[in-house]
Amino acid sequence: MQDAVFDELADLALKGSGQSIPKSKSYLIEARLSPIARREGFGTMDDLVHCLKSRANPVFAAECAAALVSKDTWFFRDREMLHRLVNEILPARLKAGNTGRLKIWVAGGSTGQEALSIAMLLEDELPASLRGAKIDILSTDICKVTTERARAGRYGHYEVQKGLSVHRLVKHFTRMETGQWEAAEPLRSRISFRQHNLLESAAGLGKFDVILCRNVLSGMDRTARIRVIENITAQLMPGGVILLGQGEGLIGLTDQLEPARDIRGAWVAAGTAARDASAA
Repeated sequence: MQDAVFDELADLALKGSGQSIPKSKSYLIEARLSPIARREGFGTMDDLVHCLKSRANPVFAAECAAALVSKDTWFFRDREMLHRLVNEILPARLKAGNTGRLKIWVAGGSTGQEALSIAMLLEDELPASLRGAKIDILSTDICKVTTERARAGRYGHYEVQKGLSVHRLVKHFTRMETGQWEAAEPLRSRISFRQHNLLESAAGLGKFDVILCRNVLSGMDRTARIRVIENITAQLMPGGVILLGQGEGLIGLTDQLEPARDIRGAWVAAGTAARDASAA
């Protein structure tokens, strides 16, 4: 790939999704944009860039930027965190409120495996403290194609092998004639899927008790990370919790949040961690 072509596409990713792609990983650009290039009849990435520059088409540019975001995910990623979510964090939030309802947002949910993992835990291992509660799960992703895949709940054999036990595969999925596995309707009905760019305001999505934004920020540049954190923090209910991925942190990015006590990867409103710990 020519340097000028790389620069144009890397800039598109940065502006459209906040992703910072180093030149050493230029192969990722070709791999992620090849399906779009083939669909549009472009022979090379240079042809695609020429189209982007010569025809002002914000929708197509946004599609290309979304395609450049990593879709890497799997079922029950960081299983310990998900179990703590269901057995500790959600019961505590339910007890603190008086509505009998909990709202969860999986921000940057890719093809849906994380949201489905939560739904399976709520189906299979619901603690007594959550019985009778109305629990809403929203999963969003920047990419329209990815969001549609998540909504369909269909996965290839390799995808279901990543993190999903045989017991849960047989219980919650049906083998289709195509060879794919489809998540059962009762499981999918627990989740709403929407397309959303985390760089944009999420005010239209509502407020949430728990926001999972895991393994999303690490691929972004600093400016984008700050904007995303501002956007998701604005949608956090009082006393709510933000969960990040392993190795991700917010030190130096925001003064609105601080690490929660005793929950690795959890962040709460600044000045409340000690209070919440004593209340627990």
